[in-house]
Amino acid sequence: MRRRAHEPSALPAAGAVEIGARTLTFPHSLASSFAVVGYPRDVGAGWLEPLLAYPGRLDVSLHIEPIPPAVAAMRLRRQLARLESASRSDAEHGRLQDFGTEAAADDATELAAGLAQGHGRLFKVGLYLTVHAATDEELTAEVERVQALAASLLLDAQPTTFRALQGWITSLPLATDAIRLRRSFDTTALAAAFPFTSPDLATPVGDTAVLYGVSASGSGVVLWDRFAQDNHNSVILARSGAGKSFFTKLETLRLLYQGVEIAVIDPEDEYARLARAVGGTYLRLGASGVRWNPLDLPTGHGAADDVLARRALFLQTLIATMLGTPITPQDRAVLDAAILAAYAAAGITTDPATWTRPAPLLADLVTALQAQTGGEELARQLAPYVSGSYRHLFDGPTTTSPAGHLIVFSLRDLPEEIKPVGTLLALDAVWRRVANPRDRRKRLVVVDEAWLLMREPEGARFLFRMAKAARKHWAGLAVVTQDAADLLASELGQAIVANAASQILLRQAPQAIKTVGDAFDLSDGERQFLLTAERGEALLIAGPASRTAFYATASPEETELITSDPAELARLEPGQAPAFTTGQQDEEGDPL
Repeated sequence: MRRRAHEPSALPAAGAVEIGARTLTFPHSLASSFAVVGYPRDVGAGWLEPLLAYPGRLDVSLHIEPIPPAVAAMRLRRQLARLESASRSDAEHGRLQDFGTEAAADDATELAAGLAQGHGRLFKVGLYLTVHAATDEELTAEVERVQALAASLLLDAQPTTFRALQGWITSLPLATDAIRLRRSFDTTALAAAFPFTSPDLATPVGDTAVLYGVSASGSGVVLWDRFAQDNHNSVILARSGAGKSFFTKLETLRLLYQGVEIAVIDPEDEYARLARAVGGTYLRLGASGVRWNPLDLPTGHGAADDVLARRALFLQTLIATMLGTPITPQDRAVLDAAILAAYAAAGITTDPATWTRPAPLLADLVTALQAQTGGEELARQLAPYVSGSYRHLFDGPTTTSPAGHLIVFSLRDLPEEIKPVGTLLALDAVWRRVANPRDRRKRLVVVDEAWLLMREPEGARFLFRMAKAARKHWAGLAVVTQDAADLLASELGQAIVANAASQILLRQAPQAIKTVGDAFDLSDGERQFLLTAERGEALLIAGPASRTAFYATASPEETELITSDPAELARLEPGQAPAFTTGQQDEEGDPL
């Protein structure tokens, strides 16, 4: 591993380098090299980060050579024998106990036990530093700063006296260790040397960690595992154009690498290329020929006697969202009776044997409402969804069921008036999979532009219940919105934020920064960072004492799949037909 603060210039020509005892003089700069010969007994994750983030021109070179297990075991036995012999000699001659020797013996014993049990390996590690400057005075000052920084990390950095050329060569990316001042490291200590976690994040990282980006305060990277936190939820707040959708799609793609099943509520048709590339299921609610029956009962769910009752409760929430107003207790009672009557007319009762029968349609529910005393007004208000302009999504059985490792519900084809309804239907379908006790796996539910659902009281309550219960089903909820002030202004919105262990803030509007700053207890510096952040720059918050700023980075291949920048999209080939499930079926019932 090697880090350079600036791009290296061309290598000097032969004869252009003057070699001194401790320095090399190039035509336009000087360099001095150091070898680390002393290390602290215990190190934490990212312990090399201060050196890697040094603001000057500093090369950090880490040379690693594995030691064969047989050789490592033999050397450890010899080391233990020497330490034990020294301790016995001191005891026999009445000398005071050498605590350094005792500590070394304990470490060697622990290493030998771990090696014998196969918990790790030993490596020869050489750590070298090369400082560059333009003049002698600058080099002297830089050397003092680097040595002071190394000393603060309990590292003993010694100059490569009379081996200045070898020290510089060792720091080049040539995989050549010309100094060979090495120290034995075990697997844990060596892994902690790599900048795979930010020192500002005092939180665990598990096997589903994903790369969020590069630290804004150094050259390290920010790795984050939402499934290793207290809960697996997240909120992503940003103004329009700050890069929140890009970051969300980037995390989605990288979580797919880790085997996490993901469902996305996509209001703007931004996940089409991503779904096509990974073979996901793409459901275009509102497209021609796509039908969705909200009265479908979950089959093969593994639930017991309350499936019908739960469906009736959800339908009350859905119809309240359709009507745009809360349902009164009197209307709720009438609606509940009509729902049960519609199922009974289709031959479906509380008997589980009847749950596989074809479910009634929304039109059947309206008919049942008309037959109920006091249900005429509800039936009249639901007419647009049965016989009016919004009927196309509900006037037939469901055309396809969501399945796969990536499920995307596109709402772009839905009229604006029923997008909250489509969002609620999609979330309900996702929740059926999440709550399935016979299919436990890591899942993530992404609700992009969550303000569409949060503006509806019933929809906000449904989202809140999902945020509270997702952890129990090994799932996480990612709420993405650009209306931070509106989200934080409601009690349910504040509760959703409070139930999110991962909080990501991108650039904020000046009108919302006070509300956001107070809600997340941001310092003045953090508020200024969010006001001036470039696209893709973000602040990750995981508690009062665990937060870091980073810049989301993606490879060119990832960018091509997830970008929504019109300039970049214009360079892609036009007219690409989506070769994935659209929600339509052929005559035999197979997805198109």
